[in-house]
Amino acid sequence: MPAKSEKTVTVVNTQEPDSVPFAACPVDNALRLVSGKWKPRILYRLSLGTQRFGELKRSIPGVTQRILTLQLRELEHDGLVHREVYAEVPPKVEYSLTPAAVSIGQVLMKFGEWFEEYSKDLNSAKEQNQKAG
Repeated sequence: MPAKSEKTVTVVNTQEPDSVPFAACPVDNALRLVSGKWKPRILYRLSLGTQRFGELKRSIPGVTQRILTLQLRELEHDGLVHREVYAEVPPKVEYSLTPAAVSIGQVLMKFGEWFEEYSKDLNSAKEQNQKAG
């Protein structure tokens, strides 16, 4: 029997390599920009004011220098964080939120308030589910 011929399909990415298309859902788009273990913490700390790298690192327990650097670069690339380099010796670098990101601190604060308001209910539900399961 002759073998069936296989078709090959080549997918060509017409977007820039770093470009990620936005989804139709605005919540998905926002989460893509700010989700993860460290980004919300970084954004919240910067919503309190401009900080140097060392200040930021000390204010976020557990974050390593490498991870903080990578996350700040991603946030800067996405237009949420501004990096200001001063021509001094030793070099001075400050991080702040861009105008587009200023309201993120308010959103994160509301998120924290929501958790505090409902944490007892959430913990009770979790305990009941663990007992039942």
